[in-house]
Amino acid sequence: MKVIEKIREATSGNGDRVVFSFEFFPPKTEDGVDNLFERMDRMVAFNPTFCDITWGAGGSTADLTLEIANRMQNIVCVETMMHLTCTNMPVEKIDHALQTIKSNGIQNVLALRGDPPHGQDKFVKVEGGFSCALDLVEHIRSKYGDYFGITVAGYPEGHPDVILDGVAPLEAYENELAYLKRKVDAGAEVIVTQLFYDTDIFLKFVDDCRQLGITCPIVPGIMPINNYKGFLRMTGFCKTKIPTEITAALEPIKDNEEAVKAYGIHLGTEMCKKILASGIKTLHLYTLNMEKSALAILTNLGLIEESKISKSLPWRRPTNVFRVKEDFMRPRARDKKLHDEWAIPLEKVEDIHELFKKFCLGKLRSSPWSELDGLQPETKIINEQLGSINSKGFLTINSQPAVNGLPSDSPGVGWGEPNGYVYQKAYLEFFCSPDKLNALVEKSKHYPLLSYIAIDDQGSLISNVERSNVNAVTWGVFPSKEIIQPTIVDPASFVVWKDEAFEIWSKGWAKLYPDNDPSRKILEEVRKNYYLVSLVDNDYINGDLFAVFKDL
Repeated sequence: MKVIEKIREATSGNGDRVVFSFEFFPPKTEDGVDNLFERMDRMVAFNPTFCDITWGAGGSTADLTLEIANRMQNIVCVETMMHLTCTNMPVEKIDHALQTIKSNGIQNVLALRGDPPHGQDKFVKVEGGFSCALDLVEHIRSKYGDYFGITVAGYPEGHPDVILDGVAPLEAYENELAYLKRKVDAGAEVIVTQLFYDTDIFLKFVDDCRQLGITCPIVPGIMPINNYKGFLRMTGFCKTKIPTEITAALEPIKDNEEAVKAYGIHLGTEMCKKILASGIKTLHLYTLNMEKSALAILTNLGLIEESKISKSLPWRRPTNVFRVKEDFMRPRARDKKLHDEWAIPLEKVEDIHELFKKFCLGKLRSSPWSELDGLQPETKIINEQLGSINSKGFLTINSQPAVNGLPSDSPGVGWGEPNGYVYQKAYLEFFCSPDKLNALVEKSKHYPLLSYIAIDDQGSLISNVERSNVNAVTWGVFPSKEIIQPTIVDPASFVVWKDEAFEIWSKGWAKLYPDNDPSRKILEEVRKNYYLVSLVDNDYINGDLFAVFKDL
């Protein structure tokens, strides 16, 4: 979905609410990429309107940016905007990037000229490339029509290239505004601004744009101050004006990182309050791949409740309902652990059962179907029962024990705000053979409160629930709040998730073996013949989900 559509939906008519978004950049190391996605998962739980990922100077991170954007959209499942610059990018490379993200269901691009490559002082157009963001906007619109939602940059103080002695001359500033309007007229739908620390300058910039006839959303770019040296480096690079009161506040505490961070949160909060009071309903936070300051600002504004911990869904609702069909991407540092634990010789399908059993008993730390390190605390409550059914060929990849009104701070199963109570139905998600499924379906006739959905790789569906049914399997009751239902099971999402779930047999596990390894054949046979099953015990008070597996 285009970002402009999401902004309009949220900020117009009866949906007049504030929306926020986060920016990330590609880390330099594999561990850094792993850490980024862990952080991103936590931040996306607060429902940003979109997240964007930057494009390195001179295209230095092009491949990694494409990989991260793909995973953001299709695995993290947040609406993703990818930066794209002209620096060192002939048109063939630009089209490769656009075709790649289009094939992965990404519809949003931030079109930029880009900074000069490392070691150069000035931007130079590459042969066969574009000289400015306007060229890029025009190219995207001419070649790809209305498919992409295009965002461009706005510079409240003027572009750094035209700032002299701390200020842009009036003529240069007005030329920048006229150029910005040309980008919008060429097809840009949203403007995100350069960082600033003088809110009055930003508000004047918005008013100047409106006077010039620019009507699209202008989203303020807010960069929390996390440390003093980083603040000086970024403001120096961008030639950003630093109000005297900010300098005066930072100078006495510049060597106290925690104090600087606390002041940065306070300053960011006050800036955003002033912006929101002006009637602007959008905020874009430059996170620098850090979460605490950005989330603290949003908490202070009342836009999120940081104490609310979101439970994981048994599957994510995808932003791209077609899902990605290329390699299933997982943090690359996990590959070695997966290889060491899962790439063992397989001679028969029972060898697969044994691996799943070991994981459920905590003897393995990784799983092709999980990005977590080991079992979740609530899984350990039922791990012996899980080990038993896995040894029978019911290969579990998600599970949850029943909970009936435990305090929200209960170890293992607690979540959400203090002084609440949590409830959940027991469920399992697993793979099994057709014979095992048939036996389970027959046995479940004696357990009327069990509901199941089963589907194979070809899409053959077996279920005892209506396609339109949505089953809340986790809910919480908190003081002065509506009942919260963070986890649901519904056939529509399950059908979409099955494509990825089956894909992991081939591209998350089989790829760990050499091409001609006989183990790959066993895994491919499982993918081809097995069913993916969701099983819910709707009796969360007296039920015993594992009883149906006895004697199977």
